[in-house]
Amino acid sequence: ENGNQQSIYTRENLTATLTDMFLGGTDSLKTTMRFALLLLLKHPHITAKVQEEIDRVVGRQRSPCMQDRKQMPYTDAMIHEVQRFIDISPNNMPHEVTCDVKFRNYLIPKGTTILTSLSSVLYDNNEFPNPETFDPAHFLDAKGNFKKSDYFMPFSAGKRMCLGEGLARMELFLFLTTILQNFKLKSLVPLKDINDAPLVNGFSISLPPFQLCFIPV
Repeated sequence: ENGNQQSIYTRENLTATLTDMFLGGTDSLKTTMRFALLLLLKHPHITAKVQEEIDRVVGRQRSPCMQDRKQMPYTDAMIHEVQRFIDISPNNMPHEVTCDVKFRNYLIPKGTTILTSLSSVLYDNNEFPNPETFDPAHFLDAKGNFKKSDYFMPFSAGKRMCLGEGLARMELFLFLTTILQNFKLKSLVPLKDINDAPLVNGFSISLPPFQLCFIPV
């Protein structure tokens, strides 16, 4: 549609979008994966529950697939809890107000740069009791079924939320379930010495270095 002056779907737009997905998604996915392994290493009782669910639903004769996720509420909850707990982009990305906006008793002029605090919802005490604790039960109901939350916003919110959300969620599920299907995680230090506290670094977070062993099962 390059000849259509009214269309924003051009080759340049497509190239820019794909570049953003690869550059933005690679680093955030890498950080989330590393943090997930760190948290699973720190909390072996959670890891054991995930592996039990993998064995029961998937077994050993095939690799996990996306169709399995609906039958794996605990694993799904664990992945959501990883993303909630690490709060990978606490202040989100800057946005600009396109017109004068009145919010409560404040007037936000056009052109104002705003930052949304995702931490305020991901660590909300009413929605997530004991938010400082890594607990997949934050996304499970009383019967153990997966429970969605409107406060789950690791991919931002609104019309400008992360373009690669679907891809990232698929990759996290497939990567983590495949790893835990085939390996046990072993720490090289006592569990009490593992530091799993996210470190805020500007607009994103980082994690302390750690070592682990993958033991085939």
